[in-house]
Amino acid sequence: MTSRRAFLVASSCGLAGLRFGSPNKLVAANPLQSVTEGGKAKSVILFFLCGGASHVDTWDMKPDAPAEYRGPFQPIATSAGGVRLCEHLPMLAKQAHHLAVVNSVCGTVNTNDHHAGYYYNLTGHVPDATFLSLANDRRPYAEDWPYMGAVVGARRSPHEHLPNAITIPHKPSKAPYTRPGQFAARLGVEFDPLYVSGNADEPLKFRAPSLVLAGDVTADQLQSRQQLLTKLDRARTAFDHSQKEKTWKHHQGRTFDLLMSTKATQAFDVGRESLEMRERYGKGVNAMSLLLARRLAEAEVPFITVFWKEDESIAKKCASEGAWDTHGSNFECLKENLLPQFDRAFSALVEDLHARNLLDQTLLLVTSEMGRKPKIGDPRSGGVGGSGRDHWTHCQSVLLAGGGIQGGQTYGASDRYGEYPALQPLTPADIAKTVYHAMGINDLQATDSQGRKYNLLEDGKPILQLF
Repeated sequence: MTSRRAFLVASSCGLAGLRFGSPNKLVAANPLQSVTEGGKAKSVILFFLCGGASHVDTWDMKPDAPAEYRGPFQPIATSAGGVRLCEHLPMLAKQAHHLAVVNSVCGTVNTNDHHAGYYYNLTGHVPDATFLSLANDRRPYAEDWPYMGAVVGARRSPHEHLPNAITIPHKPSKAPYTRPGQFAARLGVEFDPLYVSGNADEPLKFRAPSLVLAGDVTADQLQSRQQLLTKLDRARTAFDHSQKEKTWKHHQGRTFDLLMSTKATQAFDVGRESLEMRERYGKGVNAMSLLLARRLAEAEVPFITVFWKEDESIAKKCASEGAWDTHGSNFECLKENLLPQFDRAFSALVEDLHARNLLDQTLLLVTSEMGRKPKIGDPRSGGVGGSGRDHWTHCQSVLLAGGGIQGGQTYGASDRYGEYPALQPLTPADIAKTVYHAMGINDLQATDSQGRKYNLLEDGKPILQLF
């Protein structure tokens, strides 16, 4: 006998944690009215280096700064005269002619910490006072400003067989410290991303927890139950009168379509890629997440997010959770663990998209919640002797490629120590507006449940010089 639980799992959505939004709170403008000329991109792949990647050890190096700032790494020549990269990024250096490096982003937040950094860089909005008063206890709120991926998804027509926004391979950070800024929030939960999980033990296997059938349910059984549910719903004439019920039914329908779609199932199957291709990207879950992101961009999913998944085996070494939060042994963690993985996987993504003639229609964005403090030494790991870099939200860098971006250039500059923007200063709002511009989204007006108009992001301007 098929369990009732199995059917409930299949027919309920929970695509991104419904408690974080409010279905009838706000409604986006008509998607077709807000997509205008100006952008070439059909998809965005955001690669978010969770923890706070060190800008001064990667793509904004300061070889002429004093030793207590510059560290042991050296810049190397790249395929583009206008781009300098760290010596531990040799594979990406060969793809530098596709890259635009932005070295003047000031993301200063009132906490100088992760929660607010996530929120600012993912939404473009300055964190409010609750981030200061609540710190890591600041939960995602239904009234938060929406994630840029949710905005892009809302402004695109629905994809034929996949969600418009997909996030892999995890939802940062571990509950109850879920990072704000990665949800649709006030825009409405119907625009939340679908979360697809991956793990280090089985990097080829990705699954959406909300789209899993119990082992004793077949597709045919699910189909027959869906038909029964449809008949029951027709008998409930009042069912569709509630806006919340309409939203819930929409989630049910989308979930069912995903479960039954062969195209959706194939899109998530990175095992269909050749061994040679998988080895080009690398063997870890972050590498396979970027390969999956390429498959989703190939299917023209509008927004794909890859949040770097931490490696707990290096957590003690790096005095953090095992990602880019290098409070201790910054240089060893970068040289031996983080940079080799990033270099292989991200360079493969750029190369792969270009070879498939997909780079021009796919915008790549690499960012993080912050940079690292240019002066070496973090009290949390023993000061200078611990060779760590502390949090630093006052200056960071981002990488862009594809989607109409002119490669081989560096935009803006930080001061001689890498502490603050010195030329062409920007904020995360400018980066978000650049993403919207690349996607041809120039109208950010939305309407709330009372019919009042408001702007999804008033601050910032797109960096037109990059295109």
